[in-house]
Amino acid sequence: MLELAEDDSVPLIERFKFAAIFASNLDEFVMIRLAGLHDQIDAQIDKRSPDGRTADETVEELRERLMELNKRLGAVVREQLIPQLAEHGPRIADYEHLDGEQRAALRRVFMQQIFAVLTPLAVGPGRPFPYISSLSLSLAVLLRDPQHDQTTFARVKVPTEVLPRFVRIEREEVYVPLEQVIAHNLDALFPGTEILGWAPFRVTRDADFTVSDEADDLLRAVEDELRRRRFGEVVRLEVGRGMAGELRDELVEALEIEQRDVFEIDGPLDLADFWEIVKLPGLTELRDKPWKPQPPASLLDADGEPIPMLAAMRQGDVLVHHPYESFSSSVERFVKEAVADPEVLAIKLTVYRTSDDSPLVPALIRASEQGKQAVALVEVKARFDEQANIAWARSLEQAGVHVVYGPPALKTHAKCVLVVRREGDRVRNYVHVGTGNYHATTARLYTDFGLFTTDEQICADVADMFNFLTGFARPHEMRKVLLAPHALRNGILDEIERTIAAHSEQSPGRITLKMNSLVDVACIQALYRASMAGVRVRLNVRGICCLRPGLAGVSENIEVVSVVGRFLEHSRVFAFERDGETSVYIGSADLMRRNLDNRVELVAPVEDPALRDELLDVLERSLADNTNAWVLGEDGTWRRRRAAANEERRNVQEELMELHLRRASEFTS
Repeated sequence: MLELAEDDSVPLIERFKFAAIFASNLDEFVMIRLAGLHDQIDAQIDKRSPDGRTADETVEELRERLMELNKRLGAVVREQLIPQLAEHGPRIADYEHLDGEQRAALRRVFMQQIFAVLTPLAVGPGRPFPYISSLSLSLAVLLRDPQHDQTTFARVKVPTEVLPRFVRIEREEVYVPLEQVIAHNLDALFPGTEILGWAPFRVTRDADFTVSDEADDLLRAVEDELRRRRFGEVVRLEVGRGMAGELRDELVEALEIEQRDVFEIDGPLDLADFWEIVKLPGLTELRDKPWKPQPPASLLDADGEPIPMLAAMRQGDVLVHHPYESFSSSVERFVKEAVADPEVLAIKLTVYRTSDDSPLVPALIRASEQGKQAVALVEVKARFDEQANIAWARSLEQAGVHVVYGPPALKTHAKCVLVVRREGDRVRNYVHVGTGNYHATTARLYTDFGLFTTDEQICADVADMFNFLTGFARPHEMRKVLLAPHALRNGILDEIERTIAAHSEQSPGRITLKMNSLVDVACIQALYRASMAGVRVRLNVRGICCLRPGLAGVSENIEVVSVVGRFLEHSRVFAFERDGETSVYIGSADLMRRNLDNRVELVAPVEDPALRDELLDVLERSLADNTNAWVLGEDGTWRRRRAAANEERRNVQEELMELHLRRASEFTS
């Protein structure tokens, strides 16, 4: 993300977007990963990790790395993004660089729109240090009462939850950070006092939590943990460069942190708010060309008209690829048509993350109102979406939908919809298995696959999964799907071992995997064994990869590539080629311990030869990308792959957009 923000070949507004995503991802890393190390230190766990470091040593090295990344981000923002944006009109300006007329305009905005929202909190006798919420932006202010010659510390929260982060000067395209507007009008908040100094700061707290597997009321248990999260341990304090020592010492003491937890930032804090710049109207020439997901060609008739979803599925399996193909005209249409079909008896779906504009949950409510069996398996422990999912769960319950939360000790991460339809004297099951959430917004930004099938064995497996999660039983052996936490790891390991056993010079085996993260020890060791046996292993891992490729005698037959582009690579595909045959699976799981042991995950085989070939084609394109691809070295560092002078430029996401545009045009021409 940071390299793309630094890349001047990327459209300018998209670079702001990548800077905002990077800042947001870094916050989450600190709230979860760095916080976990702090928990180990607090618990006095001195066990060394596989790399030989203690938690304390890791925190020290992480600090250096985080400071380096913050420095790079600040530099690209100050030296490139903001100056280049000003060349096209909008100017992000520091208050100090404004003229008198502009400052007067901001004073009017402050008094009319900002002043009444602010709550200055002074610290002193009878006035304890205020609670500072995680990721909130604040001003630390040092005041002097001239009448009593008394110095006081005060905190002013910058209300970015209700006001824009960048304040526009009326009739100009000049935007000033909200905290600077407040800081230069502190006299209105503290009349009769002398402002000795001020500086912005921001607190990050531990946001991880665990719900007991003995919780009687899971919904209430999650709500209790969310309340506790607000008071999690402070793991990072970001301060503006040049903050006075007196202000800094006051914060360190009041927040009960160490000096190493303080990160001095050169430039604006909380650059995730650059999303406001990304959303500025116009500036079309500074953005990627707009992309409109195409209707899936497999769901159109010869005249380009939509084929009813259930009818299309009866003709054969259907594979869709978002955001190249439309989520609304495939997944959402599947559920809508099922709700409207009088022969449909039941609709069951999983809700891990969803959006306010998604019609899936309202459709389930309508199904319940029509007397259909409607079941929603809502994961209220989905990190950072807990509150939204609790609200959805209550709305569904009030409408008569059967709402289930799954086992307290497991997160339900599987992405499935099951439709049960009466057809004559029997019923037929229709299933969608996806690699991504049922979320209308992310379906336009994340690359994900979805399989629609009426395969009796896959459908029976999915039905059994729902019964296992809503009832009280242990799942039996599945027919075709791989289900975590009971059989997914062993299923993947079995595929790897079978590929190793079948490999020969005459009939070489090959393993090609695509996922977000590769962390699981057993899977990594199995891939090492495959490499040592001569099997070619190619991995498309977007994020964390704990496997090291290219090690002599261990992994010289393994290649690891990460693709990062305008869309977030999110799909999971597992392909095993041996004896002239290929097994391909798609699903919700990454090869991580948390997915394989602590989540309900479902991975389904794709058996239609044409659909398998399509998945393999996407894998090949991803591994051939030389525009937005990074290659992992044996030393654990990622290096960007660049096309050679005589080499064709390859960009998997552009190629797939062109492919699906061409397919759609065949129906409209």
